[in-house]
Amino acid sequence: MNSMKDTGVVAGPASGRTSRSHRLRGVAGIGFIATLAATVATTLAAALAQAVGVDFEVPDGGEAIPLSGFAVVTGFFSVVGIVIAVALLRWSARPAERFVWTAVSLTAISLVPPLLSGADTATITALLGLHLVPAAVMIPTLARSLRTRTD
Repeated sequence: MNSMKDTGVVAGPASGRTSRSHRLRGVAGIGFIATLAATVATTLAAALAQAVGVDFEVPDGGEAIPLSGFAVVTGFFSVVGIVIAVALLRWSARPAERFVWTAVSLTAISLVPPLLSGADTATITALLGLHLVPAAVMIPTLARSLRTRTD
């Protein structure tokens, strides 16, 4: 080792690319953790609703919605929310605000099918609540991660 050649200069990122990709990964990572939390919370809420007598039977097919169905659908649409958040972070000047508007609008739209399902009142009420559980986890978590300042 020749200490005469060591200048002590450490090269930093040449542009904001590293910071941006780090931030995109951060939002995605936080989103996936929130997805797990939302999936668990929704599935537990559905199990609780079943325990108090909600049958989750939708007249269209005549079969009850299984607990695993709640987990899969919650996981899928939570990942869709992550993709929307990452896209807005990449292409929007105000990603947090745009994400909240988009996510709240999509949540409101998601409340329509249970109302049109023809199921009994208990099932409709439970389904409406089960749409709001993952929204209550995902929307604030992703919005907060989008508001984090850039370095």
